[in-house]
Amino acid sequence: MASRVVTIARQYGASGRFTGEVLSELTGMPYYDRELITMSADRSGMKEDVLESHDEKAQSSLLYTLAIGSVNYGMNDMSPYTMPLSDKLFVQQSNIIHELARKSSCIIVGRCADYVLRDEKNVVRVFLKADLNVRAERVAKRHSISLSEAQDMCIKTDKRRANYYSHYTGQKWGQINLYDLVIDTTVIDAKGAAAVIKAYIDLL
Repeated sequence: MASRVVTIARQYGASGRFTGEVLSELTGMPYYDRELITMSADRSGMKEDVLESHDEKAQSSLLYTLAIGSVNYGMNDMSPYTMPLSDKLFVQQSNIIHELARKSSCIIVGRCADYVLRDEKNVVRVFLKADLNVRAERVAKRHSISLSEAQDMCIKTDKRRANYYSHYTGQKWGQINLYDLVIDTTVIDAKGAAAVIKAYIDLL
């Protein structure tokens, strides 16, 4: 199989992380989600928990084109004293995503990876969605909270992800024409979603 990169964007509670993990098991492709924070912390020397608090959050007005306009996505071109932490983390993760994609086949969850790799030819862009009530049930079980609390968490997290995506790409998060596959995990679980993605890849 030729080198492939799968990017997974996801609504909160739509089983994005689990789908990525299962797909990794099915294909042998390495999987990156929270690992991107760890890698960014190692490179920057900053504490992982500090970076995690800014992960997939847009907290500044810095334009995406100013943040990653160069071919090499070089952070050294911008002052660490003037560049907000959320922007520095985005640029750092974008650098890492490019390196991973050029190195070998892999699976990347979130972080606007579909947009970051928009000029690459070997990328399969996936978006996972599901009914809000189903997502809330999953989140409530995972975090041992009430359904109403879980539903509120889903709505707020989706809004944050949409703002993050719009802030750094200028595009609307979840717009179907941005993706090769849009999978509804309301009925099928992560194993089913991963199987669909693998079947798609095998046909390419």
